Amino acid sequence: MVEHDEDTMLAADYIVDIGPGAGSHGGEVIACGTAEEIMQIPESITGQYLSGKKRIPVPETRRTPTGWIKVLGAQENNLKNVDVEIPLGVMTCVTGVSGSGKSSLVNEILYKHLARELNRARCIPGRHKGIEGVEQLDKVINIDQSPIGRTPRSNPATYTGVFDLIRDLFASTADAKAKGYSKGRFSFNVKGGRCEACGGDGIIKIEMHFLPDVYVPCEVCGGKRYNRETLDVKYKGKSIFDVLDMTVEEALPFFENVPFIRRKIETLYDVGLS
Repeated sequence: MVEHDEDTMLAADYIVDIGPGAGSHGGEVIACGTAEEIMQIPESITGQYLSGKKRIPVPETRRTPTGWIKVLGAQENNLKNVDVEIPLGVMTCVTGVSGSGKSSLVNEILYKHLARELNRARCIPGRHKGIEGVEQLDKVINIDQSPIGRTPRSNPATYTGVFDLIRDLFASTADAKAKGYSKGRFSFNVKGGRCEACGGDGIIKIEMHFLPDVYVPCEVCGGKRYNRETLDVKYKGKSIFDVLDMTVEEALPFFENVPFIRRKIETLYDVGLS
């Protein structure tokens, strides 16, 4: 079982702690044994937290709400005509057992009501009598688990908009100019620069009929998504595939002299997505 939950680790018969860091800073087995044995190993960050030697600090003082909104008469699904006050300007957690009405309250009633009032969204909220305090807000954003990319080909570079900048950079190289390649050559969504054997996916789907489909790397491009001619164009010795295959931490020094790309990458690094 791969798990980070403290209670699960304490209940486990045996723990394998891998680290010490993430990405290129990890990949080593730091400690093995029971939870009690892990706690005695100073090199184990996991053990230090399990033993209480390290802690995540809890603020000594809590922020004061800047206002309140009140949901009145919530009756959607399992909700039994309840009134709920929610503070503004602070982090609020809605908790409860599965099926108790959390999603009905937050997603079906609160979010949809606010989206209709503030964002002019065309949605019908769950059953409730009203919400007071909406005038204190100017918009509402719902962050859920749906993919942020428009297509399965999307990646962190396309999410952040840095992919367009990277393609511009490759199109400006001497190799690309000599061959007459434009920015579009370095897209795996259109014909020209992509591998046509896999359509720029880098993988081939094998339909198994009564079993789940199997995906294997494309034999032509080796999973690199581009054809050989496109991969021959290099920037600082790296192809477009090499750049997209970098971690954020690796890309930072690589683009240190390209500020319009580095700024976007730094944002990912600063929030821990390295």
